Amino acid sequence: MTDQTQHARTFQSLHVKGDPVVLYNAWDPGSAQAVAKAGAKAIATGSWPVAAAFGFADGEKIPLDLALDNIRRIAAAVDLPVTMDLEGGYGVEPAAVAATAVRALEAGAIGFNFEDQIVGGSGLHDIGVQVKRIAAIRQAIEAAGTPAFINARTDIFLKAKPDEHSTELLDRAIERARAYEQAGASGFFAPGLGDERLIEKLCKEVALPVNIIALAHVPPRQRLAELGVARISHGPVPYRKMVAWLEEQARQAISG
Repeated sequence: MTDQTQHARTFQSLHVKGDPVVLYNAWDPGSAQAVAKAGAKAIATGSWPVAAAFGFADGEKIPLDLALDNIRRIAAAVDLPVTMDLEGGYGVEPAAVAATAVRALEAGAIGFNFEDQIVGGSGLHDIGVQVKRIAAIRQAIEAAGTPAFINARTDIFLKAKPDEHSTELLDRAIERARAYEQAGASGFFAPGLGDERLIEKLCKEVALPVNIIALAHVPPRQRLAELGVARISHGPVPYRKMVAWLEEQARQAISG
């Protein structure tokens, strides 16, 4: 098995603007192995599918110990970089989220998504608050000695309908991206954003590699590459498709 530090460096190198790494999100060791066999260069979990697979709702409802044990098993099942969706870090204070990130590293993760929405509340953390949280994570993982990838996520676009996405919202996202970069983020994740013009501007205005999620209203992979995207993830889509298929197969078998 490749050591964790090498996996972390490999994962960092996969983020190239215009040549995006594709992360087809898994939720357990079995799904991770299937994605690996398909030729994936890395494995990413999504909080929604992981929670659903264990019978929980999204939003840090799955116990952290269980989520970390799942990552540990995934990392042991595949010889690929594994990045974990940490949601809001299972805490608010910088020290709490930093401790969560270190535990994720100890479980075998080499990176994590870290969002700015207030989990269990409404709205987003103020930029100043989120910057301190990201900086604490960066300091903690550097002390741990693993060059982990912090994919700083903003929920600005998820909290507005796609037809409400505007240059004003984009400017707010760019402001956050620049602040997060200064705090130590490795990448910037803008889930929900699908407008080509806005995606292209975000990729040009932000130095960090940009992550876009492949939802129904989002341009296809090749077009995202042309717009400058460096990372394409699939979030809950693979799990939802799998469950829909399983339910239909079960229905046919049961009904005869």
